[in-house]
Amino acid sequence: MDSKEVWSKITAGTKSAGEKITNTLDSLAPTVAPFAARWDAEADRRMALRTPENLKSLMDAQKAHTSARSTAATARTQRAAARKGSVNPLSTARRAARTAEKAARQHRAEARTALKAAKKSYPTTLRARAIQAHAVHVVPGAGASWLTSTADQWTVWPVSVSAGLIALNAGALWLGRREARVQHADGLSAEERRLMERLAPSHWVQHADERGLSGTLTENPEITAAGIVCGVRLDGKWSAKALAAQGDQVRALLGMKAETRMQISRGSHGDRALIVIRTRSASDGVSMIWTPDHTGIGVDEVTGEFVDLPLKPGTHILLAGRTGMGKSVSWRSLAMRAVMADDWTAVVIDPKRQEAIGWQHCLRTVGQETDREERMARIYAMVKELTREMHRRQGMATGSTWVPDGRPENCNLLAIIEEGAALVRMSKDKRYKDVLDLLEELWAEARSVGFQFIWATQFPTKAVGVPAAVKENMSAFLSLTVNPGEAERAIFGETAQQEGWLPSRLDGVPGRAMLQYQKRGTDPLRLWLVTDGTIAGLPKAEPWRSPATGAPARSAGEPDLGPLGLRLVKAGDYTIAPPATAEPAAAVPAQAPTNRDKVRAAIGSGAKTVSDVALITGLNKGSVSKAVRSLVDAGQIVKAEDGALSVATTQAGEVSA
Repeated sequence: MDSKEVWSKITAGTKSAGEKITNTLDSLAPTVAPFAARWDAEADRRMALRTPENLKSLMDAQKAHTSARSTAATARTQRAAARKGSVNPLSTARRAARTAEKAARQHRAEARTALKAAKKSYPTTLRARAIQAHAVHVVPGAGASWLTSTADQWTVWPVSVSAGLIALNAGALWLGRREARVQHADGLSAEERRLMERLAPSHWVQHADERGLSGTLTENPEITAAGIVCGVRLDGKWSAKALAAQGDQVRALLGMKAETRMQISRGSHGDRALIVIRTRSASDGVSMIWTPDHTGIGVDEVTGEFVDLPLKPGTHILLAGRTGMGKSVSWRSLAMRAVMADDWTAVVIDPKRQEAIGWQHCLRTVGQETDREERMARIYAMVKELTREMHRRQGMATGSTWVPDGRPENCNLLAIIEEGAALVRMSKDKRYKDVLDLLEELWAEARSVGFQFIWATQFPTKAVGVPAAVKENMSAFLSLTVNPGEAERAIFGETAQQEGWLPSRLDGVPGRAMLQYQKRGTDPLRLWLVTDGTIAGLPKAEPWRSPATGAPARSAGEPDLGPLGLRLVKAGDYTIAPPATAEPAAAVPAQAPTNRDKVRAAIGSGAKTVSDVALITGLNKGSVSKAVRSLVDAGQIVKAEDGALSVATTQAGEVSA
């Protein structure tokens, strides 16, 4: 037999029993804590009055009372002697004795009143008073037990009742004064232990008055994956909202660190509140760096469960957050799922350019252009292309639900608008005045043909960052830290603050958010972080393009700018060419130009560097460089010593085919 194992089992059982007893006592403590608090308060009051000055006053009052009693007794004796000495009630001796006795009695009454006041000013200790009170029933109880007992049987119930009363009093005081020592699992930090002790009812009730929290009483605190959770009983004028308004006083009573997050909300009943102290998070220890093994968009800080937003046509998402909170990163996990899914793809519309640059090698992106006017023109063209694609799909749909048929152009489409406020500002330009009308049409009708939209913005108000029709067709609302007030109501509705949707209290932690979707509550979550390196490591892929957008008409030698239909007119001025008309049924469809064709055409039109070619064609520089090397090797392009590019010639004035 292994003695260590036996001893471990014995000590483990003993420890478990000890924990149960300790936890049981702690759960009973709140019941008698008010009694112990009142007892201690009265004992402290009495001790505070027992000063030397009050003691001297009491002694003087006792002396005066003793003297007055003696004088009154002497006057009473003298009056009795006067009555015996004269039968005439109106005699001078009897009248004088009567007057003296009356004055002595009045003086005795005054002295007795003064003695009572002095005793109140210098009261007996509460401990002595309790002993006196218990003696009142102990002595008669013992006598009753002796008198009712016989030689054959001893009557014990009077004594046992008295002893029970004494034990009940002492036990209630001990339990009510008991500091909470609830046994918890290993790993509790020193800060958590200190907060647990101060949240104990015995500590709270003794110090609540000092902080203006009289009428509140904590219940037994518990440690959870989200931190410390403690119920609070509310008496009198108190409500959960009023207690939340006194958050600074609660923090002072608990001695809480300034950086520790605390939330006070409604409890299980109307006269209960709930204090949650975020000393830990269920997401602690979970790597927030996204990998293919991470499901959903993040992890719930309270329950530790993974939180999901599905890739689903029509589940449009409003994403808001102040600058620097990770708004541009928050939708990346959804975009990654669209990249990896066979029946999904994504389009990134990024007026700010940074996200479009990172995704352009594997997704359809607009906004990576260096010139702002070109970016706006391409974004407008992209919105029109999405609108035409919606109309195309509506014309070919065979049912109420869009089902991808395996062809790339017919897959489900996740359209991400990286900064919605920029599009709202863009609509004020007369060239793009209908861009919001097009977006509202997409939001209202594109769900049935496989579209899902994400509208991200720093300004979630309807007047600045979110058009009204777009806002009304949202299915999910995801908010990082925003400014309090109007922004919160714009995201979660007019009753957001009353219902606890307060993203302004997310403490400005990047990637920390609140999600309103289906029946999800107000618990915060941490979002997965898809790093730039992860995006850069995605394989290159041909971006999605709508078949509904034909190639624009081009003049001889003009480079093909793709289905966006952009034609360079002059520096900084771009126009959108109308889509080409459909070819006759008998015509043979033209083959789509390759990257090499686009690069060769751009160089033929006068482009001299890789950057010029990338600007004209819209291709990334890596693709342009690869095409240039291929064309140079084939002898179709000449690269000079200074790096200038030109089209190779076979005869004077003849360009090689």
